[in-house]
Amino acid sequence: MVDKKKKKKRAQLPVRMNILFFAIFLLFSALILQLGVVQILNGETYQDEIERTNLDTTSVPVPRGKIYDTNGELIVDNEAMYSITYTPPKGVQADDRLDVAETLAQYIDMSDEQYIDRITDRDKREYYLLLHQEEIEERLEEVDTEEMDNSEVYTATLELITDDEIADFSDDELEVIAIKKELDKAYALTPQVVKNEDVSAEEYAAVAENLDKLPGINATTDWNRVYPNGDTLTSILGSITSQEEGIPAEDMSAYLTKGYSRNDRVGTSGIEEQYEDFLRGRKEQIQYTTRPNGSIVDSDTIVEGERGKDLVLTTDLGLQQEVDEILLDEFQSMKANSPHANRFATNAFAVVMNPKTGELLSMSGVNYDREEDEYSDAAFMALSSAFEPGSSIKGATILTGYDSGAISPGDTFYDAPLRLAGGGIKKSTHNMGTVDDLSALERSSNVYMFYVALRLGGDYRHPLPDHAGLDIDRAKTIQTLQNYFNQFGLGASTGVDYPYESTGVRGGVPDNPGNILDFAIGQYDTYTTLQLAQYVSTIANDGYRVQPHFLKEAHDPIASLDELGPLYYSKNTNVMNRIEMTNDQISRVQEGFRRVYQGSQGTASSYFQNKSYNPAGKTGTAQTAWYENGEEVEKLNNLTLVGYAPYDDPEVAFAVVVPYTGISEGNGINFKVGERILDTYFDIKEDHDEEAEDGSSEDDSSEDSEEE
Repeated sequence: MVDKKKKKKRAQLPVRMNILFFAIFLLFSALILQLGVVQILNGETYQDEIERTNLDTTSVPVPRGKIYDTNGELIVDNEAMYSITYTPPKGVQADDRLDVAETLAQYIDMSDEQYIDRITDRDKREYYLLLHQEEIEERLEEVDTEEMDNSEVYTATLELITDDEIADFSDDELEVIAIKKELDKAYALTPQVVKNEDVSAEEYAAVAENLDKLPGINATTDWNRVYPNGDTLTSILGSITSQEEGIPAEDMSAYLTKGYSRNDRVGTSGIEEQYEDFLRGRKEQIQYTTRPNGSIVDSDTIVEGERGKDLVLTTDLGLQQEVDEILLDEFQSMKANSPHANRFATNAFAVVMNPKTGELLSMSGVNYDREEDEYSDAAFMALSSAFEPGSSIKGATILTGYDSGAISPGDTFYDAPLRLAGGGIKKSTHNMGTVDDLSALERSSNVYMFYVALRLGGDYRHPLPDHAGLDIDRAKTIQTLQNYFNQFGLGASTGVDYPYESTGVRGGVPDNPGNILDFAIGQYDTYTTLQLAQYVSTIANDGYRVQPHFLKEAHDPIASLDELGPLYYSKNTNVMNRIEMTNDQISRVQEGFRRVYQGSQGTASSYFQNKSYNPAGKTGTAQTAWYENGEEVEKLNNLTLVGYAPYDDPEVAFAVVVPYTGISEGNGINFKVGERILDTYFDIKEDHDEEAEDGSSEDDSSEDSEEE
């Protein structure tokens, strides 16, 4: 009996265990099934949601750094404005963008001509295709697309839409097309401006309140460059792209490798381009939490943005504005009183710099548009346009003669016309008789320079016989002259911190030996106004050629609107080379330049002889011609002037170039501009010194009062 009960009990145990195991099996099966559903059927959806939550990080542009003059005066600022942007979620389709455009049209107005006029025929066809997808695809069945790629098939599809079908869109539909056009420009996770030129406060508020209905849309702030001083220096400061333009296509790859986005604004010219790395700032990075439809649930700033570094230029804004006014005033006066200049002269340029440091204190240029009868800022042409300078470069010719052994200090030549074989005549403005190197500079003897060039070429005849051929090695002579002139920056890069500068036109070996004589008086190769300023600065600076530069400092940005932040970078003086001549030789040319301005026979003495600031320099007139359709129309002059002051301790140097004035015309514009520039510089300096003294006196009085 006992045995039967035990057997029955043993028999019931496996049944219970089997039921338990079966139940566990069912539970595991259900779990595996659920995991399969999650992983296989809904895996992509969940993965998209995970990615949207974790990877929807966007970079928001920040304002560029501000730009100040050397005295801390603001010359380029940023102006905030409302902006509506679109950052497409991953996987967004054309019909999704259409839905966003239709909704956004309820909150912003883009019906103005500036938006509607941008709509192309293709934009209309793409819009129509989205609304009539099935109908147009049925038409496509009749087209042989077997050998077409996807883009060709899409183009063929659009062509199946007739002109009549896209001819009668309503104003509301055109507005939607205009909005969608901007949305279509967007790249994944990159904000694209939809509207920022004239977003009203009402539009901004309406969009901000309805972001949950507008996947990818954001209401934010943008900025524009503003210039508190109008057009002053704008051509030197340069420009930036708009956010609609983004990075220029030709520079796209270079900028993308630096972490830029396609629609980032970048400097495209001038200081804005040269110092892009300083001015760009650090973009703010925001991570968005979104719903599966792309609408924003939450956002978190993971990298704080910082606007670009502020630049301090070497330019003195007060001096710059004065030089601009001087140049324009004298240029207009010249054109009013000189018939040929009025017809042909379209430009005038002036550069002012510190010869010891290379700091560019002012760069000015005037351009006259004949058709519009308007004057505009053309300061950049002082770096990019080159002209024959005439006698202003004779200091380089004399120093070349010294170092090459062609002449020695004190050597004399008889200044009378040189009558060359073939009938050519080379002469000075008048016969000067016997002149040495100093009087040749003071009185601007061409003939003295001709003999320097002849001796460089190996022809030591003096006086040169009438109707003589020039027995010189043309190739060697022109190469020697050009190499020496390069030491001064003439015909070479000045090294200026600017995206582009011309090095002038370097002539080859001339067929006519007489052209080598022309080179010695500045009528063969061409130079920019900045090159002339560097050349005279080199002579003023005892033979040291310094690199001209616009940048003085860069500062880290701070929250204060009125102060510069901590110093980040400072531009130091860079001596590019020292010319090969001795100190005595350079001093002799400096004395010659002093006599030009202050000597009894100096070509500029009537303007500078009695100036208290002790100036020196050289005048120049280059004979040139105006050509139209390849034919010479008129013989003209380029008027130039270079100078510096004080003679014994120079702190300012300048160059003036006024091309294409009439023969025996010009109204002395080069002298008048140069005189007014130096007068203005020293007047401003005196005012600054007085202000500094007054400030010092006030500080002393304050300290005394405190002590008392």
